[in-house]
Order: sequence, then C-alpha cells, then structure tokens
Amino acid sequence: MATNSIRLNQNLIEKATIIAKALNRTPPKQIEHWAKIGEIMEDNPDLPYEFVRQAIIAQAERDAGKLEAYDFG
Repeated sequence: MATNSIRLNQNLIEKATIIAKALNRTPPKQIEHWAKIGEIMEDNPDLPYEFVRQAIIAQAERDAGKLEAYDFG
C-alpha cells in the first residue's frame, strides 16, 4: 500500500491519539477508520451510524472467515 504525508490539524492528531490508544489502534489507523466511516456515511446518508458500524464489523468477520451460513428454514 502506498503512503503519502499530509498535514493535519494538531487537535485532530491529539484526539486520534487518545481514541487510538483506547481502541488499540495507531493514530494513523484511527484517522483512516474515521475517514472510512465518513466516506461510507457520505455515500449512504440515509443509513444510521450503528448500521454502518455493524457492516464494517461483518466485513471484518467475513475477511477473517468467521461467518456462518444462514439457514432460511
């Protein structure tokens, strides 16, 4: 993955550092997470945040091979 340097507001970096520590992420990964959520929310303005959060978790579970087939009965 290619990386680039960008300038960010110091307040954003400080907040990301605090939240990242609480969630066992690095500050850059926390900012990437926020950007990902922001992008999804802008692309889908009618979706509630909790739905988006659960969709991100479901995708991570799928990527880890932890999903089970659903039986529609």
